[in-house]
Amino acid sequence: MPPDRPVPREEAPALVLASASPRRSQLLAEHGFGARIVPTQVEEAAVDWLSVRELVALNAGLKSAALWAAFPRAVILGVDTLVSLDGEALGKPRDLAHAAATLARLAGRSHQVYSGVCAALPAGGRTVQFIEQTTVTFRALTARQIEDYLARINPLDKAGSYAAQDHGETIIAATQGSWSNVLGLPMERLTDVLAGFGIQPVSAVAQT
Repeated sequence: MPPDRPVPREEAPALVLASASPRRSQLLAEHGFGARIVPTQVEEAAVDWLSVRELVALNAGLKSAALWAAFPRAVILGVDTLVSLDGEALGKPRDLAHAAATLARLAGRSHQVYSGVCAALPAGGRTVQFIEQTTVTFRALTARQIEDYLARINPLDKAGSYAAQDHGETIIAATQGSWSNVLGLPMERLTDVLAGFGIQPVSAVAQT
């Protein structure tokens, strides 16, 4: 009778991030997840009849679905993040003057950061979507402080015209909710979602 052999574990699917954001890939790496970075050319929806929550959910799904045919056996992660003030989506600024005007609107007030996340395994017919919300309160800012902040970052590719990870302490007074969501990828909830697909961070895999 042949000796018993251990039953091999089913190999976890690969993870594909449908985003060109270096901060999102960095957040995944910092939390122990390796991902293939494949930016998409999806045109993001920007319509006024959808709420900000609905918009980020829609755009995250579009980004993920754009890669389903190319990576059917991978978990494809689509993410969209928007800043919302009084229910109005504040996207990326047109220019520095627009960025300064946006920060002036946010100064001394609280706003919301919404991220829509869509994780899909096409071959398995599985899709998990969720929306994360974080409230961010800005310090009262003078025009000079706004000018100094914008001189230290590039706001033109950032929703809401600011980057919490780049000198954010000079403009942000407090946050309520997921901090990683403000950075562009809500890792707390995403870690649980990926675990449902069999994808574990490197540290967790090493301990099993």
